[in-house]
Amino acid sequence: MADLTTQFLELPLKNPLMNASGVWCSVASQLEALAESAAGAMVSKSCTLQPRDGNPEPRYRVINGERTFGSINSMGLPNEGFAYYLRYAQRHDYEQKPLFMSISGLTLDDNLTMVDSLKDAVIPALLEVNLSCPNVPGKSQIGYDFDAMDTLLAEVSSGYQRPFGVKLPPYFDMAHFDEAAEILNRYPLVAFVTCINSIGNALVIDIDSETTLIKPKDGFGGLGGDYVLPTALANVNAFYRRCPEKTIIGCGGVKSGTEAFLHLLAGATLVQIGTSLYEEGPGIFPRVLDELAAIMDDKGYKTIADFRGKLKTIA
Repeated sequence: MADLTTQFLELPLKNPLMNASGVWCSVASQLEALAESAAGAMVSKSCTLQPRDGNPEPRYRVINGERTFGSINSMGLPNEGFAYYLRYAQRHDYEQKPLFMSISGLTLDDNLTMVDSLKDAVIPALLEVNLSCPNVPGKSQIGYDFDAMDTLLAEVSSGYQRPFGVKLPPYFDMAHFDEAAEILNRYPLVAFVTCINSIGNALVIDIDSETTLIKPKDGFGGLGGDYVLPTALANVNAFYRRCPEKTIIGCGGVKSGTEAFLHLLAGATLVQIGTSLYEEGPGIFPRVLDELAAIMDDKGYKTIADFRGKLKTIA
C-alpha cells in the first residue's frame, strides 16, 4: 500500500488532505468533526473581526450537470467572529492534527488586530490570511490589487514575525502570475500559498424558471467543483514554479483520488476539498485517500515525494 504521509513546514502529517476554508468549519461542532476525521490537517472558516450573518439566502447551490459537478455561492463571509475561532484554536489538540486559522478582515486594521491577537495567544495554529473574498458586496479582492497586497504582506510580516500563509484568488494571465509571485517572494515569512479560492462572479441560470440560482449580487457568485479544476491546477503549478521557497496548498475541483493526485503532481503539498466535502461530509476523506493510494500503487509510486511537483510538459 502506498505511503500517504507527508510533511508541511516540517510538521509530519498522516496524509495530504484537508478541508477548504469555509466548508465544514464554521462552528465548533463542524471543526470537531474535522478533527476526528481522516483528514491530515484542517482549517477554520475565514473570519472577520466581528461576527457576520453573510448574504441573504439562497446563497449556495450545487450544480449537477450530465457530466459535471460543481457549485456557485455568494456567502458573504458568514462567520462567528475572530474571538470564536480563537477560542476553538486555544483548545484544539494539535497532536491530533494541525489547525490552520484563516482570517479575512474587511480592513487592513482589522487584519492587523487579528494578527496581533493570534500572536499574543502563543498557540501553534498556522495563520492564513485570505486575500480572496470574491463574494462580499462592495469589497474588492486584495489579491487583485497588487499595491494593497504588498502593503498587507509587509504589515503582517512586521507585526506577526513568524511564518504565515496566504490564500489567493485565481489568476488568468501570465503577467499576473509573475507580478503576484514577485510580491510573495519579497516576504520570506510568507511560508505557504493556497491556490485557489472560487472563480468569482460567475452566473448560473436555471433554464426552466429562467432565474438565477442564488439571490445575492443579482445571482453572481463564486464557482467551485469540476468547473474550476483546470484553473486551480494552473495556479498551483504557476506558483510552484515561481515561488520555490514556498509551500503550495492546492484547492479546487477535488472530488476523488484522481484530482488529489493531479494537484500533488502539479506541485501542491496539501490538497483541500470544498464543494464535494460540502455535499458528502467528512466521510469523503477516507474514500479519496483510498483512491489516491490505489492510483499511486498502479503507477508504482511508494511515496508522495516520488511524484509531487514532477509534472511533465510536452517537448
